[in-house]
Amino acid sequence: MIIRNTILALSCILVSTPVLAGDLLVSAAASLTNAFQEMKVPFEKANPGTTVVLNFAASGPLLQQMQQGAPVDVFASADQETMDKAGDLIDATSRANFAGNALVLIVPAEGGPALSDPKELAGDGFKLIAIGNPDSVPVGRYAKGALTADVLYDVIGPKFVMAESVRQALDYVSRGEVQAGFVYATDAALRADKVKVAAEVVGYKPIAYPIAVLKESKNKDMGQKFLDFVMGEEGQAILAQFGFKKP
Repeated sequence: MIIRNTILALSCILVSTPVLAGDLLVSAAASLTNAFQEMKVPFEKANPGTTVVLNFAASGPLLQQMQQGAPVDVFASADQETMDKAGDLIDATSRANFAGNALVLIVPAEGGPALSDPKELAGDGFKLIAIGNPDSVPVGRYAKGALTADVLYDVIGPKFVMAESVRQALDYVSRGEVQAGFVYATDAALRADKVKVAAEVVGYKPIAYPIAVLKESKNKDMGQKFLDFVMGEEGQAILAQFGFKKP
């Protein structure tokens, strides 16, 4: 109930917050935080009078916010499944894939147990493992798919500490609160001083990030301009700077 109430509270804030003329509201997956923050200044400079208002969370909660009436102009998800569920809300003609990523297994940079393969998580040296909640967090669904294919998901399931975003899973590992965790390669790179990549995980669906303009957007033209910026040379260069792959 705590998580659900948090989502509802966020939705109420978004719905009740006055939207100023020129505001472009962008809801984006948590793993895009740094890259989209980097895009904000050059996009606003190229479009005087426009202020990009960024809202970051796991893709599932972002979808719930929109379903509950949050005034969003552009939605960027970390997986196709969440964008598919937003099908009635988005302008399908604007939908496009703009980035890719990789799933990695990380451990604390110092003092963590040795690890080179996900199968080793079944050992006694690993008591707590951070994973995004597969019900709402795309990185958790990718991890579940890979672990299920390896017949590991149910075996190590009792050790899981469910995170409500990839950044929360990253925080658990960086603080040493768990012995290992599943995150995107781009997130692991941001905390290279606190975590290290033990292995790149395989066996999951390709990670492709879709973006789309909302049907009910009050600023569709500018929303499309933002989408074009993300897909364009400058936006793609910023994404590459933060380790994202080509779509």
